[in-house]
Amino acid sequence: MTKPIVNLADVELQSRPPAFAATGSAAARYDAKMGAIGARIGAQKLGYNLTAVASGMRAFPLHNHRANEEMFFVLQGTGEVRIGEQTYPIRAGDVIACPPGGPETAHQIVNTGAEELRYLAVSTKMSPEICEYPDSGKFGVLAEFTSADGKAQRFAFIGRAERQIDYWEGE
Repeated sequence: MTKPIVNLADVELQSRPPAFAATGSAAARYDAKMGAIGARIGAQKLGYNLTAVASGMRAFPLHNHRANEEMFFVLQGTGEVRIGEQTYPIRAGDVIACPPGGPETAHQIVNTGAEELRYLAVSTKMSPEICEYPDSGKFGVLAEFTSADGKAQRFAFIGRAERQIDYWEGE
């Protein structure tokens, strides 16, 4: 049986996988290290991770979830969270709710302090999920499922609505 407890001091932070590493002009604004927790302690319906963001950086673009709810607990540092059109200062001890919804629930955490910003991120794990990125006009579709041979599979697509094709194209 998986041990259901882990101390945050024992969670190893890792850089994003290459597929999610910021490139080009985004590399100047986005950087985060993350440590997986949920699967490690046997979580099934919630995902948890420890996220560390360097001074002046963001972990992710402004985005909203249509299916999943997120919660962030700030452990160390200071920053801002942008939710919809509002920006709020954040500091150690703050709990941030990010329910599912449209652009009014879009959120982004920015480290505006001098030290590393660390927070515990907790999310429901509903699949499929649709994320929207109001600043760039993109959307993402993510689905996790088990294939017929029992292997975990993941489908992800990032696009823009104006590039949509007709359902019958190519049939």
